[in-house]
Amino acid sequence: MENIALIDSFSEFKDNKSIDRVTLMSILEEVFRAALKRKFGSDDNFDIIINPDKGDLEIWRNRVVVADGFSEDDNEEIELAEARLIEPDFEIGEDVSEEVKLIDLGRRAILALRQNLISKIYEHDSTNIFKQFKELEGDLYSAEVHHIRHNAIILLDDEGNEIVLPKSEQIRSDFFRKGDNVRGVIKTVELRGNKPAIVLSRTSPAFLTKLFEQEIPEVFDGLITVEGVARIPGEKAKVAVDSYDDRIDPVGACVGVKGSRIHGIVRELGNENIDVINYTKNEQLFISRALSPAKVTSMEIEMYEEEKNGKKGRVSVLLKPEEVSKAIGRGGVNIRLASELTGYEIDVKREGLEEEDVELTEFIDEIEDWVITEFKKIGLDTARSVLDTSVEELVKRTDLEEETILDVQRILKEEFED
Repeated sequence: MENIALIDSFSEFKDNKSIDRVTLMSILEEVFRAALKRKFGSDDNFDIIINPDKGDLEIWRNRVVVADGFSEDDNEEIELAEARLIEPDFEIGEDVSEEVKLIDLGRRAILALRQNLISKIYEHDSTNIFKQFKELEGDLYSAEVHHIRHNAIILLDDEGNEIVLPKSEQIRSDFFRKGDNVRGVIKTVELRGNKPAIVLSRTSPAFLTKLFEQEIPEVFDGLITVEGVARIPGEKAKVAVDSYDDRIDPVGACVGVKGSRIHGIVRELGNENIDVINYTKNEQLFISRALSPAKVTSMEIEMYEEEKNGKKGRVSVLLKPEEVSKAIGRGGVNIRLASELTGYEIDVKREGLEEEDVELTEFIDEIEDWVITEFKKIGLDTARSVLDTSVEELVKRTDLEEETILDVQRILKEEFED
């Protein structure tokens, strides 16, 4: 009866975790053999017969009969007198099979065995979940908010699997309540101890790619391909698309009439501004399109022998003065995304720089580099451009304090205008 009770004790785990019969028998045998090894020192001479469907379990120990007083290993040998208590006609050299009852292992061993059994079943289940989600890395996935922590949101899917959405993988404008359904891509899946750690991301470029595949039929069908994505999550993104069918306008198909097709994606991403551009293998044309809405006058491309910081080259782009701020964008967002999308470091230069004007970098001894960088972010890279812009405008468009801006303008007036 104790055998049936032991097997019944884990039946609920078996049913909940959907373990197949062969795997279940393998786990049972592994656990029982470990218990026998602890008790008798070896499990080599034991036969274990299991029928998990009926709860049947038999353990048989096989020993060789030896003369009385000549047993060197009580686990593998049995003396003649003891053997004849089992069956009176045993002789020396014969094999004796004797059933071992679970109660013979001791109460403590049985409790440890049960705990080990449950642990093995959970371990098997965790391994299966890990394998299942490992294959889903990079795929779109949705789950429900279970509870919210200060640094992460814990989600549960329909199978009850726990998925983590860290704060770092959330869009800045994201706000979820318990019970909300959340979409993202499976970013990483790792085994921590025996438990799978599944991380969801909403900031990954792959999330935007997968949303295009789901929301735009031509992308899903492969008629349009997403060739590249650059994102500042929740703020702005650039997506390069292409089509092998000349009859299909990939940008028009993705955006839709008055933005109807892309609207759902924008809403999902917290009103992230998405620029969709036509991909081309013509590097100059691709860089020009990536810098949209600015119109490029000309450019020079310098290829690196080896990639530097993930970039394959540097490009100097010449623009009319009124196009510079468009190319750079607010806070340098546009040029940063264009650089990420194309794989080039991009330097913007003004067309027709007056002889009496000079680059801000000429004042590196008087003005700190990070201050010059702040001006460049908004397209101001010459002395004249900084002096011609009001202090109020500079305070509004940069992260610089008014006092710092006044000091810079004073230095420029003294060094440049004099």
